[in-house]
Amino acid sequence: MSNPFLTATAVPGHGIIHLALLPPSTPRLKTTSYQYPLKLISPAPVRTENEPYHLVHTVYLLTYGGGLVAGDTIDLTVILEPTTRLILLTQGSTKLFKSPGPHVLSKQCTTMNVAPDSALCYLPDPVQPFEHSCFEQSQTYNITMPSADRQRTGSLCVLDWVCNGRQANGENWSFYRYGSRNEIYLTLPEGKRKLLLRDNVLLDQSDAHGSIVSRMHDLAVFGTLILFGPLFHSLGQLFMAEFKALPRIGGRKWDSGSESEDDEVDAAIVRRAGRHREESAHGVLC
Repeated sequence: MSNPFLTATAVPGHGIIHLALLPPSTPRLKTTSYQYPLKLISPAPVRTENEPYHLVHTVYLLTYGGGLVAGDTIDLTVILEPTTRLILLTQGSTKLFKSPGPHVLSKQCTTMNVAPDSALCYLPDPVQPFEHSCFEQSQTYNITMPSADRQRTGSLCVLDWVCNGRQANGENWSFYRYGSRNEIYLTLPEGKRKLLLRDNVLLDQSDAHGSIVSRMHDLAVFGTLILFGPLFHSLGQLFMAEFKALPRIGGRKWDSGSESEDDEVDAAIVRRAGRHREESAHGVLC
């Protein structure tokens, strides 16, 4: 006798975000689906001031209970059609709860497909691994090259960062393992894929070079910021200019923030010098 009940097709932890275009050119969330422990919330989109015809959608990535327990797996796919804009956020740090052992992992896999002229801004709160937690994640960004001259390549702004745990509980990089891999591929018009960037972070207590805390040099947060595409070009230039202006040993007076006493002092230099002093006092600059 055949089963009279429908077969369950939902897979735990799977989610899809598909931002499509309705005729003539109105972006709409075509699909927003998720399964426990993943949850997606999408408020009403907003219009950009300089581009009145562009709607910017925002989706919050949440987990039931505020985090992942040992053995949880999340698999999220994001699809952006041409000229769409999407911001991915969280409503707080993703907690990684204690694992019974280093062999029981929580996992997260995210695949994001970015079409020409579209833009993705992924700015989550930092991952917060609890003591004796174990976690690995991979994030793959597939950027499609434009086939028409009037189109531009898609743009990315991605922040991937992790903190040292619950400092109020005395935790300081005391998890078993944390791994995060970011890959950016450029899909050519003929269908071939070209690897543009692979960034791999692995923090493992079993490493032969010592404990994680001994290798972090008093850092409380470690992260990677990735900027790509024409929409974030000016932002990337700003970061590069600020990086070049960072204090160097023997090259800048820390008390004044200037290269020499004869440097012209303008508002930008004064503001930068003040920020450098504050960052140095709070341990941001080592």
